[in-house]
Amino acid sequence: MKGVVVSVEVDAHTVRRGDQIMVGGQAFTVHDMAALGPGRKRLVFGSGESFVMTRTTVLWAARRVDPRRRQHH
Repeated sequence: MKGVVVSVEVDAHTVRRGDQIMVGGQAFTVHDMAALGPGRKRLVFGSGESFVMTRTTVLWAARRVDPRRRQHH
């Protein structure tokens, strides 16, 4: 994928597949996700590990974006 890597704040609603997030000082790439109910999402990382985000979980992610494409807000 082309583009630049930017740092974005993510929560259970805004996290995306492909985001690289930091948990406990380690970087994990989001491979898949599943909704667990209102405001909760289970992230599955490329390593096979998983992490549950609640509506109050806020993390920083590295995300590749194409600055030539219009971003949806």
